[in-house]
Amino acid sequence: MTKPGIDLTPLLRQEMMPTVWCPGCGHGIIARGIATALMSLGLDMDQVAFVGGIGCSGRAPFYFDANSMHTTHGRALAFATGLKMVNPKLTVIVPMGDGDSMAIGGNHLIHAARRNIDITAVVFNNSIYGMTGGQGAPTSPLDSRSTTSPMGSIEPAFDTVELALAAGATYVARTTTFDFQEMPQLIAGAIRHHGFSVVEVLSQCPTYYGRLNKLGEAPDMLLYERDRTKLLEAFGPPPEITREEMVGQLPIGLFRDEERPEYVDQYHGLIARAGGGKSAS
Repeated sequence: MTKPGIDLTPLLRQEMMPTVWCPGCGHGIIARGIATALMSLGLDMDQVAFVGGIGCSGRAPFYFDANSMHTTHGRALAFATGLKMVNPKLTVIVPMGDGDSMAIGGNHLIHAARRNIDITAVVFNNSIYGMTGGQGAPTSPLDSRSTTSPMGSIEPAFDTVELALAAGATYVARTTTFDFQEMPQLIAGAIRHHGFSVVEVLSQCPTYYGRLNKLGEAPDMLLYERDRTKLLEAFGPPPEITREEMVGQLPIGLFRDEERPEYVDQYHGLIARAGGGKSAS
């Protein structure tokens, strides 16, 4: 794995710098994590495609010197599915916000996982809608404050990992912007994996979430991430993990890495069997 400090500029569009993200935003750390993962894999960037939706994370595809597509809110996985179907050799990566993936795009994530299509979804989870004014998101923790829940949210949050596991994603991981050494490794594993991969990254938003919830500046929020997460291995074997143990200690790490027939392979195999030509896999 490449080390912090390595020159990643060959993978980035310098004319797009600096980024639009606020000072202290964790999304730049995630973008660096993706770039670090790509550098370690040595992929041909002409064979890499980024598909983004709307929101803070939706700007991420523009910063990579690869094929990039900006789509409508919540539909990034639908566009990515079409792209992968017509060009199976592409490495398709979808940077998604927590709203893009868990709210308007939730159905697309569920069915991409169910199909096990070879796409990597990186969920930038800052627990709030940052670009549109700090509204509550489906991942906003219970009792957390936002511009639409100034007295605290009464809605329980979606657990991205549990949803991805239940829907059938074959590679599922969670990490944080604090845990940068692990992040590129988990993302690289997701890109290598032949099937639908979900990597959730908890990201700090000092502009809205941090300010509204009195969590301090970006460095304070990184420590907040550190203190409220715990490595999955520390809980012991999965059957031993109880809800009581996990309160205030969100597990992070690799939750699933398994092989299952991939959708595009099966689709083109079906075409071949029907006499429509050779399989593209």
